[in-house]
Amino acid sequence: MSTPEASFTTAALKAFRQNLDRADKFFTDLSADQLEARVAPGKNRLIYLWGHLAAVNDAMLPLLGIGERLHPEFDSIFLKSPDGTAADVPSAVELSLAWKAINEKLLSDMEALAPAEWLERHTSVSEEDFAKEPHRNRFAILLSRTSHIAYHMGQAVLAPK
Repeated sequence: MSTPEASFTTAALKAFRQNLDRADKFFTDLSADQLEARVAPGKNRLIYLWGHLAAVNDAMLPLLGIGERLHPEFDSIFLKSPDGTAADVPSAVELSLAWKAINEKLLSDMEALAPAEWLERHTSVSEEDFAKEPHRNRFAILLSRTSHIAYHMGQAVLAPK
């Protein structure tokens, strides 16, 4: 018998996975040339959006307390610098491999969490602050990162084909 907590976490994980699958299909079906397309003139390239999503997902591992980063080097390229300023952007092949490894580990470790563990604090909130704000938990991270993927996919589909 499923508990209400398990129903919530199952639904949230399903939504996260659906957004990942949508992003995976979109980005991996593009050629290296297509990944250079900008969402709009002067805006991010598709490869940058893909790398940004990979870096954010990678950062979820320590944030949720479930593992170490696989690609911390992505931060300087895709999180701390605007598109076009980093010298060494990974190739489409490198990014695809990293994307798959990050998301396989992330999904595997997230799906292993018990429903009650989703209500525990994430690692960027102190115990004192968590006592005052218990909504700053792992589940909130899952929800916000699901929205984050959907937001950037909304941008990505605007790029000219």
